[in-house]
Amino acid sequence: MIDRRAAGPVLLLAAALVVSACTSGTNTGSTLVPPLTPGGTAADPVPPTPQLDAVRVEEGEALYGQYCSSCHGADLSGDPEWKTPNADGSYRPPPHDSSGHTWHHSDGLLLTITRDGSDFPESRMPSFGATLTDDEIAAIFEFIKASWGPEERDIQWRVTWNEENREQS
Repeated sequence: MIDRRAAGPVLLLAAALVVSACTSGTNTGSTLVPPLTPGGTAADPVPPTPQLDAVRVEEGEALYGQYCSSCHGADLSGDPEWKTPNADGSYRPPPHDSSGHTWHHSDGLLLTITRDGSDFPESRMPSFGATLTDDEIAAIFEFIKASWGPEERDIQWRVTWNEENREQS
């Protein structure tokens, strides 16, 4: 399950990256935003955004079509009213293309939400851990990432890289 306290800093970092990306001019891939260590000092530069694997994208597309498209749309567009709460306070499935917020989250958080479901009361995301392996879920996200623009991919990579390197320190 998702720990809301852990998700807050990730979302704050994503927002900072978006603001910085919007004010930094041309995106060259590896210089969008220097990462910060937990102490707030500049860390080693983030490696370039990994290239997508065409075989994994194709595998992910098939899995997405089978397990995700009925809620999130075959074209990754989500429910048109995804930002409007239902009567019970929950939200409809968001888009996974660049118009949504999937790219604001790290690979680790996306894997956890997909595998374990969401414990956010606003979400109706079911658990797919008994149906899909972590590797299959990763392939689905490889397909989803293929729909994003270069800036969204760079930002999402930086959020992922910072989370993974924060865990290692």
